[in-house]
Amino acid sequence: MKKIVSLAVLTALVAGCTGTGSSSADYGTDGFGEETLVTVDDQSLNNAYLMAAAPKYYVGSAYKVEDIQYIPGEDLTYNQTGIAGIIPSELNGAKTSNGETFDVAQMVATSKTLPLPTIARVTNLDNGNSVVVRINNRGPFVNTRIMDLSPAAARKIGMNGQTKIQVQVLPDQTIAVKNATLGTTGTFVATPMTETETVTETVQETVVAEPTPAPVATPTPAAPAGEYSVQIAAFYAQDSADALANRMKPYGDATVVKEGDMYKVRIVDLDAQKARHVIDNLRSSEGMAPGLLKNGRWVNPDSI
Repeated sequence: MKKIVSLAVLTALVAGCTGTGSSSADYGTDGFGEETLVTVDDQSLNNAYLMAAAPKYYVGSAYKVEDIQYIPGEDLTYNQTGIAGIIPSELNGAKTSNGETFDVAQMVATSKTLPLPTIARVTNLDNGNSVVVRINNRGPFVNTRIMDLSPAAARKIGMNGQTKIQVQVLPDQTIAVKNATLGTTGTFVATPMTETETVTETVQETVVAEPTPAPVATPTPAAPAGEYSVQIAAFYAQDSADALANRMKPYGDATVVKEGDMYKVRIVDLDAQKARHVIDNLRSSEGMAPGLLKNGRWVNPDSI
């Protein structure tokens, strides 16, 4: 059954999101999480809407949800699995963090860290259905979900409540919509960091996301003793990758692998048991969402 929310609660929700640097309609705060769909009508994909220039290109600064810090930043290799919810339809017409107007009939979604707008493919892991969405708002502001989808996008992939999904950024489309936005307005919104903060947050930038890439060149082979590698993050700057690799040494043989323009931090030379142990430790101790490779091929981190 669809949740019924009073006007007073809705007003409080919209007004209470300023602490995260967003505009008006940040989704998934306490007391107003998501709605359950009761209709099953289909929606067609609107490419013109997906690729339109936004009022502004929004990244934003670091913020916390309870005790977990999220650092927004560009990550064209973003590929993460987690739980998604559904944006309440009562927010239809509200302003998003990058100045757009939320439309329940469009294929849109929220993200805690990706720039706005970003184009991504979302797959329902229960049935394999996928949809391309325009990420145009921050949220959800709960740590149990990585994304909330509009009712139309949720229907497109057969969601009816919280569902396990995979989110994959589409780099070409994302670059195109970014260029269209910056070419139209020339506006880039990001809160400047102090010199001290820059060092810390550069290292953490992609750690909060699971940076599993799209098809890439043949990776540098790991040591022959272990067929598994755990990928922690991917950077365009080698010094950032080197710094994170040094910090990850206690978890195993942390190394930096260069693939194309990216420097990828991986813990290599692992058997299945060690890989499982590393993944669990990174999740519990570091709050990370690592990826997993077996003999150089991406596999589900929970498959071992």
